[in-house]
Amino acid sequence: MKNIDLMIFDFDGTLVDSGGDLANAVNFMLQELNLPHREKKKIITFIGDGVHKLIERSLGDAYPEKFDEALYIFTDHYQRHMCDTTVPYPGVMTVLNHFYSKPKIIMTNKLYHYTLRIAEHLKIAPYFEEIIGADSTDFTKPDPQILFPVLQKYGVDNNRTLIVGDGVNDILLARKAGVVSCAFLGGLTPKETLISLEPDYMCEHLDRLTAIFN
Repeated sequence: MKNIDLMIFDFDGTLVDSGGDLANAVNFMLQELNLPHREKKKIITFIGDGVHKLIERSLGDAYPEKFDEALYIFTDHYQRHMCDTTVPYPGVMTVLNHFYSKPKIIMTNKLYHYTLRIAEHLKIAPYFEEIIGADSTDFTKPDPQILFPVLQKYGVDNNRTLIVGDGVNDILLARKAGVVSCAFLGGLTPKETLISLEPDYMCEHLDRLTAIFN
């Protein structure tokens, strides 16, 4: 087993299955703008680089003319419906309880207040030392500048710091910062994409973390 002193988790697609609520908010936005509906699986491919990129990609040819209006509509709807169907992935509570005494952080390109609200609603917020969102610092994943202050703050070695995520940005961040990566293959990103990045570890189910790391 690999010894770890700090665990950093992605949020959407890793800790929480939030694709449905995000896709619903996008399609509500498109409907209000009289733009074509998009399939959920297509919208999910747009997730991972923050709300602005999600909306830009969803608008397609209507970007940038419709962006400001789209952002307002999406934000208003998502704030009211972000917890409609979003749930923790299977195994999340097992992992959080197993590593209860281990320092854990949520690091996401989702806005901080969205992340905190969902984490509190799902009663997982108390398991984490802090939440670092897209608007928490001047940097977002995969820029390693978002991670270096965390390593210094917690006084941990790079090779004993773990990033668990379902996104390309998570694996790239770990590589750029020189920390350990574990790709969650059951999230929003196609597993073939993650496998091609050659992360240090991979798991199909999150509770597998309890057998890989100590």
